[in-house]
Amino acid sequence: MILSESNFLMYKLFNSSFTGLSIGILFSIYKPIDPEVYSVGGMVLAGAMLIVAKFYKKLLNIRSFFWVTMLVESVMLMTIVTFMILKFSLISALLIYCGYQLTFIFGGYLVRAETLVAHKKELLSKIDVYKQLGYFAGLGASFLFYKLMDLGLEISDSKEQIEILHYLLLMLQMGIILLAIRSFKRV
Repeated sequence: MILSESNFLMYKLFNSSFTGLSIGILFSIYKPIDPEVYSVGGMVLAGAMLIVAKFYKKLLNIRSFFWVTMLVESVMLMTIVTFMILKFSLISALLIYCGYQLTFIFGGYLVRAETLVAHKKELLSKIDVYKQLGYFAGLGASFLFYKLMDLGLEISDSKEQIEILHYLLLMLQMGIILLAIRSFKRV
């Protein structure tokens, strides 16, 4: 398996734009969760990251990088669908929190593997530039989305705005998964 650099750069761009676009919604979605859950979740996250780090010797290769990337992106897709089905509730907040925690468990690994798989300094630089551009674009799109909802469509209820935003996030995440798949080529 090899990395398709152009597809991977587009994947990183859109993946980061997802983060920028969705960054503000978690505060509203997580509202029903008691604060002590974050402490317990953080401890589980730290422990799980330690376990993943112990397996780097086996995991730091392009094949594992592909499968972990697909797992993380699939979990993100499931969090979107979970919210679309369950809306604002304690159950959806907990499921989405667990989903995000699961993706964070592999965050350190993905950064390490990305560095090893990319090989070239120029590509690593481009990856970071594309990530930042994507994040910036996502934040800008988020700002414009909320202004459009509030001023253009006169939808000022934040919960309703977040529900509408999830349809955009769903389409974006499906595109991200397709880009992730196209970023890895079989040899």
